[in-house]
Amino acid sequence: MSDATAAAAAAAAPSVRIIKTRPGGDRKNPTTEYSALLHTVRNLGLLRRSMGFYWAIFSILVVATAGAVTGFILLGDSWFQLLIAAALGIIFTQFAFLAHEASHRAVFTSGPANDRAGRVLANLFVGISYAWWMTKHSRHHANPNVIGKDPDIDPDFIVFLEDDAKKVNWLTSFMTRKQGYWFFPLLTLEGINLHIHGFRTVFGKGKVDKRWLEITMLTTRLSLYLAAIFYFLPLGMAFAFVGVQMAVFGVYMGASFAPNHKGMPILPNESKVDFLRRQVLTSRNIRGGTLMDTFMGGLNYQVEHHLFPNMARPHLRRAQVITKEYCETHNILYTETSLTQSYKIVIEYLNRVGLSARDPFDCPMVRSFRVR
Repeated sequence: MSDATAAAAAAAAPSVRIIKTRPGGDRKNPTTEYSALLHTVRNLGLLRRSMGFYWAIFSILVVATAGAVTGFILLGDSWFQLLIAAALGIIFTQFAFLAHEASHRAVFTSGPANDRAGRVLANLFVGISYAWWMTKHSRHHANPNVIGKDPDIDPDFIVFLEDDAKKVNWLTSFMTRKQGYWFFPLLTLEGINLHIHGFRTVFGKGKVDKRWLEITMLTTRLSLYLAAIFYFLPLGMAFAFVGVQMAVFGVYMGASFAPNHKGMPILPNESKVDFLRRQVLTSRNIRGGTLMDTFMGGLNYQVEHHLFPNMARPHLRRAQVITKEYCETHNILYTETSLTQSYKIVIEYLNRVGLSARDPFDCPMVRSFRVR
């Protein structure tokens, strides 16, 4: 299969079975191709750390958090508190972006320093388990959109593969068939889901690095957060506050991560695709400039993030110019869309997959009498 053929197939189909890549043309050594790109990026200094940038972002978020807490205290018994809840949902997501970058060793030069920062940010500030995130996200980066290897396409309430859609039970098949339209509303529950996964991990039987530290951080954070809200607010308003904060957090997190790979080619478990093409063909960049960089925490440069996962956020834009030109030179499909277009693609893709779910009203006896 030539590169051009693979690229065209990837663009046209929601699921692409690429068994192996065949050297040819200027693709004499795929490993050397990626090494050359990496060498260029490194020589330009784009892999150096930008601790000043991250300290500035962290400081801004701390000030924003202090402002939200001050507003919470001053507003007292008022439904305007829901605005504070929404603001906290946004702030916690921004802290999650920092934790994500620390997990990739993009903040500090020291690995242990990144782990400490990531663990504090994830557990104490955001309320999700750093150990759970590291395990799941590392598997995703190694094999994005690879069946059986990427946990991000494992079946859940939303299914991402047609074979999984065929297996859903009749109770959920009605929603699965139109799951694209349900995707964003369901993200309002994603914040709760992320917290549950964290607690399941640290209290589970699997190996967890710094288990008791994470348990202490997560329980302390949750206890203080809920105690403050239910102490200062009436019961109904307190529940509404938590609901709005979690909903905004879930939607913001999902809306930032979903455009990156959903609707891009799916590779079979046994596929033999070199690292450069595996990362580029399965990832999607989002246009938008500085505003989008801030909104998505650098995730809008998903191709470059996957090729250079320890690259600091401020360098991704320059790396994109180099990577895009390099991919064009080597005839590798490089995908970039607007944010709204990416959401449209995600919805259409999920609905297309969902059509494989059986019709809940499809009775076998009635079907036997249908005219063919």
